[in-house]
Amino acid sequence: MATGQIVAVYGAYGHTGRFVVAHLRERGFVPVLSGRDAGKLRESAAAHPGLDVRPAPVDEPAALDRALSGAAAVVNCAGPFATTAAPVIEAALRAGIPYVDVAAEIEANADTFARFADRARAAGAVVVPAMAFYGGLGDLLATAAMGDWTEADEVHIAYGLSAWHPTGGTRAAGAVSRERRGGRRVRFTEGRLEYRDDAPPTLEWTFPEPMGTRSVIGEFTMADVVTVPSHLPVPEVRTYMTVEAAREVSAPDTPAPAAVDERGRSAQTFVVDVVVRSGGRERRAVARGRDIYAVTAPLVVEAVHRALTGQVRAEGVTSAGSAFDAPGFLRALAPHITVETLAARP
Repeated sequence: MATGQIVAVYGAYGHTGRFVVAHLRERGFVPVLSGRDAGKLRESAAAHPGLDVRPAPVDEPAALDRALSGAAAVVNCAGPFATTAAPVIEAALRAGIPYVDVAAEIEANADTFARFADRARAAGAVVVPAMAFYGGLGDLLATAAMGDWTEADEVHIAYGLSAWHPTGGTRAAGAVSRERRGGRRVRFTEGRLEYRDDAPPTLEWTFPEPMGTRSVIGEFTMADVVTVPSHLPVPEVRTYMTVEAAREVSAPDTPAPAAVDERGRSAQTFVVDVVVRSGGRERRAVARGRDIYAVTAPLVVEAVHRALTGQVRAEGVTSAGSAFDAPGFLRALAPHITVETLAARP
């Protein structure tokens, strides 16, 4: 349990940001509510009396510095991260504090590694992008599954979502990514990102029971293609999404997530099935849980806790699997996420 350490949350009034603020408080941290919209911050503060509110336009370094003043760490929940990541990282470096974000934007995460790797390492800083359901969880599972292997041929990450009702932030981030790619899709193959104009394949994936065999969109590429190969020597990283969830997140009329419990979680459930292959051998790890947005909060807050208690294995810009002890981190997520290692499939 934290002892009153201050953590700035940029984008605190957003859907994921609200979960992060609540979970920080549960863990004993004191969140500072920050972001671009002063009005939304005041509304958010009404649910958390006594918390400091610090509006900060992303293009005003002095305001960002005030927002992070006295904070032990900062969590960036404000997308699109193509716009917010670099300025908030700059402010974190000036403040000398760890930075964690929940970016699912592939290009924004790649930009963070490319732009800040040398500076963050030289400063002894901890910068962890994509510390979320997409990017962070898959990386932790792949790292845990690899175990004592020093390299692998392929990593496959299949997302079995019961549904996917996107937030406004998810839609905005997706629009930015599509614009940056010129409408093309992306995959990670032969050790690099490859942009393509053809349609992704549809295939069958056998998830653990009770989900079983489902149709998935192959090469439905998520942030794992940045996080996993950033530290694991794997030339092929493929991600998959159940067809129904892929259709829902793409449809313009799919509603936003609806809360069904006192924590504000939706009824959505998920299975993340990770298979690592090397030289004819195969290892597998599976995670189950509820609400991909809500479950990002314990991922982020555990990362902050470990960064502030010296439980970090790498400095600079680093992914979840590189920064932390993956098996131990995953165990710490119970009961929010259930993780198991399964016998290899024939």
